[in-house]
Amino acid sequence: MAISYDAIIIGTGQAGPSLARRLAGAGMKVAIVERGLFGGTCVNTGCIPTKTMIASAYAAQMTRRANEFGVDAGPIAVDMKQVKARKDAISGKSRTGVEASLRSLANCTVYQGHARFQSPTEVSIGETVLSAPKIFINVGGRARTPPLPGIDQIDYWTNSSIMHVDFVPPHLLIVGGNYVGLEFAQMYRRFGSEVTVIEMSSRLAWHEDADISAEIQDILVGEGVRIELNAKCIGFSKAADGISASLDCSGTERSVTGSHVLIATGRRPNTDDLGLDKAGVEQDQRGNITVDDELRTNVDGIWALGDCNGKGGFTHTSYNDFEIVAANLLDGDRRRVSDRITAYALYIDPPLGRAGMTEAEAKKSGKRLLIGKRPMSRVGRAIEKGEAQGFMKVVIDADNKSILGAAILGTGGDEAIHSILDVMYAKAPYTLIQRAVHIHPTVSELIPTMLGELTAS
Repeated sequence: MAISYDAIIIGTGQAGPSLARRLAGAGMKVAIVERGLFGGTCVNTGCIPTKTMIASAYAAQMTRRANEFGVDAGPIAVDMKQVKARKDAISGKSRTGVEASLRSLANCTVYQGHARFQSPTEVSIGETVLSAPKIFINVGGRARTPPLPGIDQIDYWTNSSIMHVDFVPPHLLIVGGNYVGLEFAQMYRRFGSEVTVIEMSSRLAWHEDADISAEIQDILVGEGVRIELNAKCIGFSKAADGISASLDCSGTERSVTGSHVLIATGRRPNTDDLGLDKAGVEQDQRGNITVDDELRTNVDGIWALGDCNGKGGFTHTSYNDFEIVAANLLDGDRRRVSDRITAYALYIDPPLGRAGMTEAEAKKSGKRLLIGKRPMSRVGRAIEKGEAQGFMKVVIDADNKSILGAAILGTGGDEAIHSILDVMYAKAPYTLIQRAVHIHPTVSELIPTMLGELTAS
C-alpha cells in the first residue's frame, strides 16, 4: 500500500530543496527523494567545486605574475592534492548542509534511492511506494558522451569524473570548445598541464558573437593553450606515449597526442530511467521533459524543474524554476519562464558576463540597432589590476531605446553585467543607466560612458 503525501519531490538540486521548504512551511506533508549526492550538479560537480578550483588556478597565475606588481613570490609549485582537498571540503560542506536541512525540516520525509513512476500519482523507491496529487521532478542532467570512433578503447574523463583527479595531467586533450571545456582548459593550463582544445566548429564558444569568440581564443592562446578548430571527424586510438586524437577524415593525418582526455561535449537530462512512460509524461527528442510556461508537464499534477526541462541549464534558472512554481502554487502570483531574460557567465579569467541577445541575434530581428563597445584597456580599474584583456559591448533598440543585450568580457564582467541586466528587467531605456553616477574606480562606471558613445549598426 502506498504511503500518502501531499507532494513528492524527486531530486535535491537547486529547485527541489527550496520547494520542499516552501511546501512544508505551507503545511503540506512532503516527501523528497535523492538517489545520489544531495545538492545536485552545482554542489557536487558543477559551480561550487569548479569555481573553487578556478580560484586555485587564479592564485597560481597571479603568483607567477607577482613580479609585475613588484612582489617577489619565489618558486611556484601547484599541489593538486591540496587543490582537490580544498575543493572537496567546500563542496562537501554545501552537500552536507543541504542534506541536514532537509532531514531536520518539519513536515518533510527524506527517502534515499532511485525513484520511478508507477502511475501519474505514484512513485516507487525499491519496494516502497509513495503517492501524492502533486509530483515535482528535479533530476538534473549529466555529461553527454558522443559515440566518437575509438572512445570505447580509451579511458577518458567527464566534468564529473575529473573532480576525482589529484594530479596534474602532462597533456590534457579537451574535446569541446564551450563553457565546460574552456573553463577546464585555462584551469589546467594554469595548474601546469599542456592543454589542447579540440572543437568541431570554426570557432570557440560558437553561439557567442564572433568578436567575443576571437577574444576568448586570444586569451587562452596567450596563456599557452593550443586550439584545434574545424575538427570534423574526431577519433581516438592508443599511442605509445598516451592517447592520439585524429581531427579529420580527409587523409591528412591531422592529429594530436596527449596523456589524458576530457570529453566536454554537452549535457543530457537524467530522464531515461524515471518510468515517465508509466505516468504519461511527454519528452522532446533530446529527452527533456516538456513543460509549459509555468513548468507544468502535459500530465495534471506533475511539474518538471531544473536541467531536466531544457529551459535553462544553469543553477540560477533552476532556482528561478522553484520561484515560479512556488509563486503560482502558494502566492497567487503568476510567474512564467518567459518573464526571465537569458543571462549567464563563462568563468574563464577574465570572465564573460552575458545578458539578453547577442549582436548577431539582434541583427536577425530586423530592428534598427545602436552598438556600444569599449575595450577593457580603456577601463581604469582593469588597467590598475593588470587585467586589461577583453571588452564590453551593448546592443540597443534604436527606436525605443531599450537594451536588447550586452556582454562584458573582462575583469569583473560576471558582476558588472548585472548593472545592465537589472535595467533590462525594469524595461527602462538605456538612458537611465547612461545618466547614472557610478563609483570610481570600477568596471561598472564605464558602462554609462559606453552608452554615451553608441553608433548605428
